[in-house]
Amino acid sequence: MPAQSSSPEFARPENNRYPGYRLGYPEEGRGSMAPMRRRVPALIIDYAVAAGLAFIFFEYDSIAILLLFFAMTTVGIMLFGGSIGHLVFRMRVTRLDGSAPGYLRPLLRQLLVTLVLPMLVWDSDQRGGHDIMTKLALRLV
Repeated sequence: MPAQSSSPEFARPENNRYPGYRLGYPEEGRGSMAPMRRRVPALIIDYAVAAGLAFIFFEYDSIAILLLFFAMTTVGIMLFGGSIGHLVFRMRVTRLDGSAPGYLRPLLRQLLVTLVLPMLVWDSDQRGGHDIMTKLALRLV
């Protein structure tokens, strides 16, 4: 059984066999941590949709792109467990126990995503700083 986050053994190398092991997730398939090869294209899709809408309605204003990206991804995660890009690549944002993310966590998560820097910090479970701080995980469906 994987180590629990409150135990001293949590960060030991044997408890980091694969991304998600420490959290009790499977190594592959449904419920496992989403790999980068799905995360990056999903992010590109979300940004492209926001940019397209900004082009159509707001003369491609950069602030409009950012606000649309934030709003679309936040609402998508709150209502459906994932943004358009997440859903296309069969991923869902969940709490660490697998339950729905609720409303406040996705709001904070996406605020951190728009700041970009938290996304560049990773743990051994391949969770970015935005997911670590909000106690969420991006998992395969």
